[in-house]
Amino acid sequence: MPELFEKTSINGMELSNRFVRSATWEGMSTDDGTCTPRLVALMGELAQGGVGLIISSHAYIRKDGQAAPWQLGVYKDDQIEGLQKMTAAVHEHGGKIILQLAHAGYFANRKLIGQSPMALSKVEGIGKGERIEMSDQFIKDLIEDFGLAGRRAKDAGFDGVQIHAAHGYLLSQSLSPAFNKRKKPYGGSLENRACLVLEVLASLRENLGGEYPILIKMNNEDFIKDGLTLEDALEIAVLLQEGGIDAIEVSGGTFISGPLSPSREKISSEQKEAYFREAGKRFKGTLNIPIILVGGIRSFTVAEKMLDDGVADYFSMSRPFIREPALIKRWKDGDLGKAACISDNQCFIPGHEGEGIYCVVEKKLQSKKQREST
Repeated sequence: MPELFEKTSINGMELSNRFVRSATWEGMSTDDGTCTPRLVALMGELAQGGVGLIISSHAYIRKDGQAAPWQLGVYKDDQIEGLQKMTAAVHEHGGKIILQLAHAGYFANRKLIGQSPMALSKVEGIGKGERIEMSDQFIKDLIEDFGLAGRRAKDAGFDGVQIHAAHGYLLSQSLSPAFNKRKKPYGGSLENRACLVLEVLASLRENLGGEYPILIKMNNEDFIKDGLTLEDALEIAVLLQEGGIDAIEVSGGTFISGPLSPSREKISSEQKEAYFREAGKRFKGTLNIPIILVGGIRSFTVAEKMLDDGVADYFSMSRPFIREPALIKRWKDGDLGKAACISDNQCFIPGHEGEGIYCVVEKKLQSKKQREST
């Protein structure tokens, strides 16, 4: 029977356990997306804390793909040196790290990119302000840019890359009928909507070779009107497997999915944890590649049962590690209490204020302890 702390591998990338730090936005890069000592220290701390696989910040691969301020970038060679320091900090503690490659598309930040966001289609009723519809030539350039970003990741020492095709970002938009109203070759049928993601995968394989791990994060559903459905997601996952993807991280929801967004609140019981577990089991039963499940996992016992039940092969978390970078070490040492994270999403508030994300609850608790001890 598989165990959470056994060694495994994904396309030759050896991992010490089945726990994954899912990508997030930390708000800790420079204005132009260059990696900073704070990010380097954070990734090193996660590796030291026992996380089997760390997935970096979502890194934008073109200037017009930036989603948020102080977001990590991988769009120019000058950024490789800072990223090398990040990977070195993780490898120093025996960890593995892959870089998530992203473009925000429809939801790019117009103030930061200095223009209207680029979109596959102009869609009425979603978001405010003008969008620029991408030409087929722009899309071809974009595909090449994903490949070049992957090459920078490899040069920087990352153990693999992950394609971000979830949460309403550009490649997620491509897969979704709600966002993708194009004609072929990049819109229309399910196969055509999958074309952009498959060509990005092919571009990365061409740049990185067959022995380099390439993963993808994708929605099981969008949870919006006319959005991606589970059945369509499973068909696309089969195409990705045939195209040579090495593992799929299953998520769901978008920025406009309301309470069914990717980062749900008030996960107060085991029954509310792992809110994509049924979808994960469908992916696992359909495919022959590793499945990584994300979404509200807070308890060791929940992850252990899902592994036993064949729901997924790896278990991914983000917010719990903001409060407890050493959560996995704690579990491995025998303290199996659930993660201290209360899923209130307050951690992102200081990020938008320029301080970088941190657990507001934990900081208040530590401040109170300091006051009581003086």
